[in-house]
Amino acid sequence: MIASLAEGTSRISNFSTGADCHSTLGCVQALGIDASEEGTTVTIHGKGLQGWSAPVGDLDAGNSGSTIRMMAGLLAAQPFTSRIFGDESLSRRPMARVMKPLAEMGAKIEARDGQYPPLTIHGGALHAIDYTLPVPSAQVKTCVLFGGLFADGPTIVREPVRSRDHTEIALREFGAEIQVKQRVITLQGRPTLTGRDVVVPSDLSSAAFFLVAGLLVPGSNLVIQGVGLNPSRSALLDFLLSTGADIKVLKIEAVNGEPIGDIQVKHAPIRGGVIEKDMAAALIDEIPVLAVLGAASEEGLVVRDAAELRIKETDRIATVAENFKRMGIEIEVTPDGMRVPGKQKFRAATFDSFGDHRIAMAFAVAALRGDRESVIENSEAASVSFPEFWGILEKAAGL
Repeated sequence: MIASLAEGTSRISNFSTGADCHSTLGCVQALGIDASEEGTTVTIHGKGLQGWSAPVGDLDAGNSGSTIRMMAGLLAAQPFTSRIFGDESLSRRPMARVMKPLAEMGAKIEARDGQYPPLTIHGGALHAIDYTLPVPSAQVKTCVLFGGLFADGPTIVREPVRSRDHTEIALREFGAEIQVKQRVITLQGRPTLTGRDVVVPSDLSSAAFFLVAGLLVPGSNLVIQGVGLNPSRSALLDFLLSTGADIKVLKIEAVNGEPIGDIQVKHAPIRGGVIEKDMAAALIDEIPVLAVLGAASEEGLVVRDAAELRIKETDRIATVAENFKRMGIEIEVTPDGMRVPGKQKFRAATFDSFGDHRIAMAFAVAALRGDRESVIENSEAASVSFPEFWGILEKAAGL
């Protein structure tokens, strides 16, 4: 998105093969930006802040909440009307959290039942705002900052809890004037962004499935290479280490403002723990696979303050509970979390991803501890974020 608004050519290496990122790429192309792929390198010929043109048809965000929420901030500032939609799952996800701050900036957005996709965005001039996020969300933060790119003066976003800061880093890399002090981000409007070559770190949230698999399966010794180790994402490693995980960072270097390193994980007994408050926000995407780890741990896992799980691609509290039930694992569900006792036996089962990529991959990891062969229905859901998952898992497991 940022490269399309920059002046000149950008080459993005290690671009994800996942469907979500390609939904974004398709939207950018539909907005008149020349973009091409060669392997995992994407070349974007940016046209500057005013370079987008009205799309011929509706924009398709697929399954990607990140695409529709972040794009909304950019589309709201355009001199044309656009309509963006998604698949059945995305159509159930609330958009009021981005519509509210954009309305404060002057945007006019229509949604089904006032908050669900598709969104019809009547673009126009936006003004800068000082906005305090009611809940921690990197998507909402990014949406507001993206709108602020087109506003005169400084746009300020205040976070109740620090969230992922990849947007701030990327904006700075492309030439935006952006300051971060504690949990206050200030962006100066109407910057000149300049195209450049960048490398995307491999995703720690995707690596999480192999970190947990390595901890669960006796005899495991995995090295996961080139993983993004941004401090705003390191809560996963901090939590795993606090449970007794045998994890080491073998090397680390900075690339385009992002720290990248290799992670080694070995099988080890795990104590378990509690995920709550700020930690729940930081680990929201990893909780399904951490619940699997909790069932195998000594003391189990307690999750609180994670109601956000209810409005992901599925209600992830409910879909985790359903799949645990199928394999005979005890779980106590609460409105904002769960309690998973430890020292449980993993029985083989027929799991269902319910169309959710993280549920598919989490229960593939659970199946590694099963007492016989398991089946995962709708396993193709993993392709949303990690199409190579099944092949890498097969290789790592020596199958």
